[in-house]
Amino acid sequence: MATTIRLARHGAKKHPFYRIVVADRRAPRSGRRLDQIGTYDPSQDPPKVILEEEKLALWLRRGARPSLTVSQLIKRGGFSGLAQHHLDPVQPTLDPAAHAGIPAPDPGEAQT
Repeated sequence: MATTIRLARHGAKKHPFYRIVVADRRAPRSGRRLDQIGTYDPSQDPPKVILEEEKLALWLRRGARPSLTVSQLIKRGGFSGLAQHHLDPVQPTLDPAAHAGIPAPDPGEAQT
């Protein structure tokens, strides 16, 4: 199962509060999660990030990939005890054929 570390939105309207969760990539944003590893409160000054480093390291070792936002929060939060290659974020795919399960055409083949 492909897992990702991402934000799940909670809080009231116009007052966001996020939980940093580990979830299946196919699950909805605030849907089913496997584990909660921290919180992010952007309404405080400065924004407050709380992470359980043991759980974060465990999920990174298991192969979970952080989203772009979560990887930036981890780096900005000073959690530098983690291997840098684990913090490479999941890059969104811009090719619509990749989402439909259609193989992309080989650029070396001549089109007819």
